[in-house]
Amino acid sequence: MGSVCLLLPTLSTKSLQSLKTTQIMAKQLFAVVKLQIKGGAANPAPPIGPALGSKGVNIMEFCKQFNARTQEMKDKLLPVIINVYSDKTFDFIIKRPPVAAQIKEMAKIQKGSDQSNRKKVGSITWDQVRKIAEDKLPDMNCFTIESAMKMVAGTARSMGVNVVGENPFNKN
Repeated sequence: MGSVCLLLPTLSTKSLQSLKTTQIMAKQLFAVVKLQIKGGAANPAPPIGPALGSKGVNIMEFCKQFNARTQEMKDKLLPVIINVYSDKTFDFIIKRPPVAAQIKEMAKIQKGSDQSNRKKVGSITWDQVRKIAEDKLPDMNCFTIESAMKMVAGTARSMGVNVVGENPFNKN
């Protein structure tokens, strides 16, 4: 049998020492801040300024990054989870608009009913419920579109909004 020869690059002593001493350190999480901000409208005024300033975050840098990432979602209320690290750096995750806000937009109402079981303030169709559920599914605590639709319908019911049309979940 023939012998196998591996050609490896030669490393100097100095480069070997730098390989040994190089360590990659993970950032230590210092705080998590949860806010709801209108898309493209972040500014250092309350509630953003005090919430991030107390954690030592550069508020203007956050506002610039948030506004740049949410330009296409102007005037929609967006939940944001901001991770602040011990070196005062941050990153953030922008979630989809809340289900209640999407229901208000679809039903064209200003607010939900104060007596949701007696006084109805609007209505949406099952197709609109499906559209909201498909949009919000990545942020919801469910795996199927059917269970997401049931959750959206329950939120609508608790807001005093009727869901009209044929219920796709009736087994009759």
